[in-house]
Parts: sequence; structure tokens; C-alpha cells
Amino acid sequence: MSKRALALMAASFVAIFYGANYTIAKDVMPHYVAPFGFIVLRVSGAFLLFWAISFLGPKEKIERKDFAQIALASLFGVGINMLAFFEGLNLTTPINASVLMVTTPIIILILAVIFLKEKVRLLKVIGVLIGLSGTLLIILYGTGSSATATNPTLGNFLIFVNATSYACYIIVVKKITQKYHPFTFIKWMYGFGFFFVLPFGLSQLLEMQPDLIPLEGYLKIGYVIVFATFGTYILNIFAIRELKPTTVAVFIYLQPMLASIFAIGLGKDKLDMVKVTATLLIFLGVYLVTKKQKVSN
Repeated sequence: MSKRALALMAASFVAIFYGANYTIAKDVMPHYVAPFGFIVLRVSGAFLLFWAISFLGPKEKIERKDFAQIALASLFGVGINMLAFFEGLNLTTPINASVLMVTTPIIILILAVIFLKEKVRLLKVIGVLIGLSGTLLIILYGTGSSATATNPTLGNFLIFVNATSYACYIIVVKKITQKYHPFTFIKWMYGFGFFFVLPFGLSQLLEMQPDLIPLEGYLKIGYVIVFATFGTYILNIFAIRELKPTTVAVFIYLQPMLASIFAIGLGKDKLDMVKVTATLLIFLGVYLVTKKQKVSN
């Protein structure tokens, strides 16, 4: 099998793992562990796994001046990102969360214009406005059953904060990942991330009652740590190296569809016109933002 075929397979598994994660992670919270306590478990578990495999990469020493940038990347990529995601997912529905996450390319463009002074064309501006209109629609009017969405408006907003934080992470991390091997960078990033999330989740973690968690609960917690965190990052590294960014992006956009299939199939969510309309607006916006412009002579 060619490297490209393996990379396509890796990207497919990443989309599947993430798609299922919305429903599986929501099943864990708050029945077995509260959101912030779950984040401490997720980050500490991934931290140990990444350090365990770091010997497979080159032995690199981080320059002292780069630790501040890694810490900043960790704040956005692990701290704010994961705390907002799990608390938001706990309050909203899996489909709402997965749709809002697709706004990341739009937010990256806005941040790139503000901080990196990138030039922006009219078509991209229109795409941003259309995409953000879909985002506002689902934040303000995207609801769910009271059993699965206890506060959908706040939950939707927190998922948007999560997407914004991840977009900031992409901007911050761009140069540092070109300097160090991914295994070197990620083990340090999760090390800093552990200390960022610990103050928020320690009390919730201590409230967890391990004896009352069934095997199914532990399997779901393990899935989030091993497959939806550690596994997706490793597979993503391989996929990004072998495939074009636009090809990888297609698999990212499959996540809402896969999340919807899992959520509806397991009876955890349902489709309505608000979700469908918002999804179409966001996808149209993302398409216009990521569409390559023809260079005129």
C-alpha cells in the first residue's frame, strides 16, 4: 500500500475518532466525572503517552527562549481549548458542537489579518460574514432536548470560544513546529497544559467516585484519552506530512456529518432546520474563505 493511501486512511480514522468523540465524551460528563475533572484526566493521560513515545523521535533540547512560545501554544491549544470544549459539550448537543468547530478556518483568517497583516480579498470577507452568520444562528437558536442540552446557548458560545482558542493555537504554533520534531514539541506542550488545567479540574477530579464507575464508563474515558487525543495527533502528523493541507481539510469538514451519524444513531441528538441552515451557512463561508483565488496577469 502506498504512503498516500496510508495517509488517506489515517486522515479517515482521525475524522471517525473525532466524530465519535462528541457523543462518547458527552456520555462521560457529568455522570462519571465533571467536565474540568475529565480534562485533567485527558491531559495527564495524553501527557504520559506522549512522553512514553518521545524516545522514538530525535533527542532535542528546547532553547530557553522557546519555552515561552510553547507555554503560549499550550495555553491556547490545551488549556482554554479543552476546558471550553468539554464544558461547552456538557451544556450543548454533539451536533451543535461539531458544526461550530468547523468555523476554525474562518477565525484563523480573521486572526491572520489582524496579527499577521495578511491581505484579504472581498470574496473571503463575504465568506467570513456568511460563516459568522451561521455561527450566530446556532449559538443563539441551536437547541436540543433538555436531557442532553441543559444550557445550549452558553454551551454553544463556549464551543465557539474553543474554536477561537484553537485558531489562536494554529497561529502561535506555526513557527515552533518547524523548528522541533512533533514528538519533542507535543510532550512539552502537554506538560505545560497539565499545569494550566489542574487548578480548574483538581477539585472535580477528587469528587470522582471510581468505585461507582462501570466498565463502560472507563472504556469511554480511555477512548477519549487514547483514541480522540493521543491517536488522532499521531495519525494527523502522518496525514499532514503526506497529503496537501486542502486534502486534510476535507476530512475535517466530514466531522459534523460523522458526529451527527453517531449522535442520532445513539439517540443523543436530533436534526432540525436551525442546525441544517447554520451548517450550510458555515460550510459556504468556509468554502469561500479557503477557496484559492486565480492570479490574474
